[in-house]
Amino acid sequence: MTSDSVTSNDPGAGGASRPPRPSRPPVRSKLRNGTWIIPGTGERTRRQFSLRFPHLDGPGDDDGIRPLSDGETVKEKALNLWHNTRVASGNLWAWLNSPTGRGTIKCSIAYLLASMGTFWRPAARFLGPMDGKHIVATITVYFHPARSTGSQIEAVAIAVVAVCYAMFIGTLSMATSVLFGSVLDMVELSYILVLTIFIGGGLGFVGWVKQKLNNPLVSVGASIASIGIITIITKENAVHTGVFTNQKIIQSLKILLMATVISTLVNLILWPVSARLALRKSMRNASTSLGDMLSMIASGFLSGVEEDFTSSAFTKASSSYTSTLSQMNKNARESKYEYYILGQERIYRHDKAVVKSMESLAQSLGGLRSAANTQFELLKEVSFAPQSSHSATSPFSPSTNPFSPTFAKSLSATLKSGGNRINALGPIDEAPDERSDREEDVAPTQDAPAMLSASVSSLRSPSDIFELFILRLGPSMKSLVHTMAEMLREPLFGAPGAPININEQFKQSLADAISLYNQARGNALEEIYKTIELGRTRSESIQADFEEVAAACGHFSFSLLSFADEMQIYLDTVDDLRDVTEHKKRTWNWMKFWKHISFRRKTKTGDPEQQSLLQPVRRLRQSKLPQGIPESMKRRGTFSWDAAPQGEGLWDHVVRTTSRTLLKFFRFLARSDIRFGIKVGIGAALYAMFAFIPQTRPIYAHWRGEWGLLSFMIVCSMTVGASNATGWSRFTGTIMGAAFVLVNWWISDGNAIALAFLGWVIAFGAFYIMIDRGNPAFGRFILLSYNVSSLYAYSLTQDVDDDDDDEGGIHPIISSIAFHRVVAVSVGILWGLIICRLIWPTPARQKFKEGLAVLYLQMGLVWKRGPLAVLLRNDTAATSYMKIGEQAAMQRYAAQLQTLRVAANNEYELRGPFPFEAYGRIMASTQRALDAFHAMSLVTQKHGRLSDGEKALLYYTAEEREQLCARICHVFQVLASSIMLEYPLTDVIPSVMVIRDKLLGKIFRFRKEHNHLEAAAEEGGKASSTAAAENGDVDAETNANVNANGKKDGGLRVRVPTLGDVVVEEPDYALLYAYALVTGQLAKELKVVEKEIKDLFGRLDEDALLLQ
Repeated sequence: MTSDSVTSNDPGAGGASRPPRPSRPPVRSKLRNGTWIIPGTGERTRRQFSLRFPHLDGPGDDDGIRPLSDGETVKEKALNLWHNTRVASGNLWAWLNSPTGRGTIKCSIAYLLASMGTFWRPAARFLGPMDGKHIVATITVYFHPARSTGSQIEAVAIAVVAVCYAMFIGTLSMATSVLFGSVLDMVELSYILVLTIFIGGGLGFVGWVKQKLNNPLVSVGASIASIGIITIITKENAVHTGVFTNQKIIQSLKILLMATVISTLVNLILWPVSARLALRKSMRNASTSLGDMLSMIASGFLSGVEEDFTSSAFTKASSSYTSTLSQMNKNARESKYEYYILGQERIYRHDKAVVKSMESLAQSLGGLRSAANTQFELLKEVSFAPQSSHSATSPFSPSTNPFSPTFAKSLSATLKSGGNRINALGPIDEAPDERSDREEDVAPTQDAPAMLSASVSSLRSPSDIFELFILRLGPSMKSLVHTMAEMLREPLFGAPGAPININEQFKQSLADAISLYNQARGNALEEIYKTIELGRTRSESIQADFEEVAAACGHFSFSLLSFADEMQIYLDTVDDLRDVTEHKKRTWNWMKFWKHISFRRKTKTGDPEQQSLLQPVRRLRQSKLPQGIPESMKRRGTFSWDAAPQGEGLWDHVVRTTSRTLLKFFRFLARSDIRFGIKVGIGAALYAMFAFIPQTRPIYAHWRGEWGLLSFMIVCSMTVGASNATGWSRFTGTIMGAAFVLVNWWISDGNAIALAFLGWVIAFGAFYIMIDRGNPAFGRFILLSYNVSSLYAYSLTQDVDDDDDDEGGIHPIISSIAFHRVVAVSVGILWGLIICRLIWPTPARQKFKEGLAVLYLQMGLVWKRGPLAVLLRNDTAATSYMKIGEQAAMQRYAAQLQTLRVAANNEYELRGPFPFEAYGRIMASTQRALDAFHAMSLVTQKHGRLSDGEKALLYYTAEEREQLCARICHVFQVLASSIMLEYPLTDVIPSVMVIRDKLLGKIFRFRKEHNHLEAAAEEGGKASSTAAAENGDVDAETNANVNANGKKDGGLRVRVPTLGDVVVEEPDYALLYAYALVTGQLAKELKVVEKEIKDLFGRLDEDALLLQ
């Protein structure tokens, strides 16, 4: 009588257009509700609940605009018009009250106030008689107030540093010009020094910082610094005439002061946004999304419907969490400045710990989804497997031999779906008021013999194993998931300073739920393995399929248990955050700089047993772009020196040392960030030299070459694709800004009030593009073009100290001004693209290919360590085959590869467009492979100490595991080489599944031999001598494998006890089966990548003629 939401729709719906295929496993029966723990009270109940939530099934019906043509009469048309007006007004009001709407309004108001530096005479007089007052508005465009308070603090700090650096370079350049030009009368030398040191070196350093930090605010600060340096050195006459003046420096400081004050006041007064409050809100949203995804993954597994993972509800929850996670990391970084200013560094550290714990939950959720996908893949293999003519009791055949290299999993006719199912799978009725506080009620076992006999008689296919598993563990699994989902959906985080609303009962409730689940899990797995063991009449291949499916069940249940463990850690971190929040002590320890000064001391050698087996990996900065081929692989220049004989003479030593020192220096210059800085410096110096040549300086000044040089600095990016995208946005934005200048000047006729209002209208539209539409570069360039034309033209009417009479003087020729800016910007963009293409070009395609190849090489080397061999080498404590931080580093590296893939899509080459979609599918498979890596890491890390049976199994399968690790590493290396070189693959790529099937066959052989020994022991030793003789070869082979892999599995010669000395239980097989399942997932993803590479680069067959 109970109903559950895990029941899915008809699986056959929508499949009429498809060709006939074997029927899929039917939808599983309705589950009874097991005993679950109410999180808030800890009460045990059997109350009905659902894992589905209607609000995630799809978006609601949005009442939109009605076409006027729908109305037949004038009255109906008028009603539709009135309805459309109400809808549009409501949407506009909702947008104005949204964060993006308020941000747009704030930015436009800040721009209007900043333009008063040009239009309002008192403000203009404060800035001095020189031109350049429009830079106040420019700075407010770059450092707009539509940001949080923490981000505003960071923006102001970056702006101050940028302007101070520009003033420092400008001051040194003027001092150099005075010394060499005026005092020593060496004008040409002074120009050369200024060009090479202060233009090339100063702007090159700006480019290096921009690329090294790869931060949007730092890039904006680099543009501000470039404006100051270019204006002082190339536009002003002080450097050219050898005169030192501080007027421009003082004006620049006033401009910075006015712009930052306006932007900060607007940020703090109009709808202030706290990064700390935004962080807590994003934490709530992320926690809710995690709860929704957990429920849907468990629901899909319990129902056996793969479409649940592709439904709109799951896609909505997944995309919501992905966007929330990036926003949560952004808010955490920005909240750091707020916490530090308030002296609450400890709260920030614990907030960060909660964010990291949520990321760990998300990774565990990825492992759980990967384990659920394993079920669907195995069921597909069963559904599409070729029907065999042999029965389940037929003798072994070569095709079913598990020791054969092919080991094709041929299933008998008993695998046909439908027909007879497990008799015990009918709907389970229970009283609606049934309650249970006894753990024994979760998995009743009093009728276990009868159930087993009924189950064994009806187990016709591996899919029936899933049915039996869901029957036994489904209610407890569903209960644990519901308990954790309810905790995640509980609003724990309030406003900053408010107490954390975590229920004291949560930890105990979770512990009780895990306890109930553990007991039910143990009973369910034990029953499944006993059921499989009783069916010994099956062929070896059929039995291996059954055991693989049982392993998939155990793998998912273990992954869910791992998520529960991460959930406990999450509750602990939230509890720590609550304790810190309650103690409102302010420290400002970050200001006590003397406490942060430490002297290096020689590290003491500790206990070797306490040292980490795998050293931690240095954390990869979130904003850092992949560097491609690592330095450790670029040893081509040292091969000759390493292979050359060591000379004993002094001259040989000097030559060798000098050569290696020079090689090290040149390799330092060959670093991507160093080369980018040098490239920017060379391009800037070559462009700016026209400002110092007497014959070309008038042309440079007339066509406003300084704005072209600034465009060059903005367009120059690390990759050619990024430069192309920035250049196009800069060019189109400049054209639109110039057009708006002409229109506004024609409407206003140079009136200050009209220009201010029309400028506010343009700014509102530009900031809408920047903030609401998410295209900051395009909107920013529109306003920059408008500033340097419209505001600059009005400043000329105020009779400023400027030599710009060629553009009309106090009667500006607006068309000439706009045209000069458009030409200058276009020339600067073109020069930037030329420099990026000619001097050390770095195509995003090449960086992406190198990065993807290096990622595959790294993944292959990580797997080659042997996930299970690490457990043998370090059996004293739980460990993982992955180093600390290695998983996060690879995940972050893969995320940055997506950035390069987008940049590569903007590159245009004669050989054709970048295969964006194909590489997108490759990256999707790579991400799933990384999830499999993490799932295996959880299995090994949380496994604990190995039992004697597990050790015996690992030693017995050492050779196959070593071959499997080497094969996976080999395939990764082959794929990396093909991607890097863009060479086609052959048809003989080594198969991972062959070695994996050999491993499964070896496990089955071990089980067979062990069962013979047990049978002999049960018979009182009647067949002990025969079994021992049969087992002699097995023990000899096991010891040979261990001796052959002695160094790999611990570096010691270990004598493995005979099987008769070891008690091997069914749970001991779970570790190896989990390993086999994960390798199966890896093999599948590697096949997907292999297919995509063959589609991209072609395929080599035996008839290809390569010698020419």
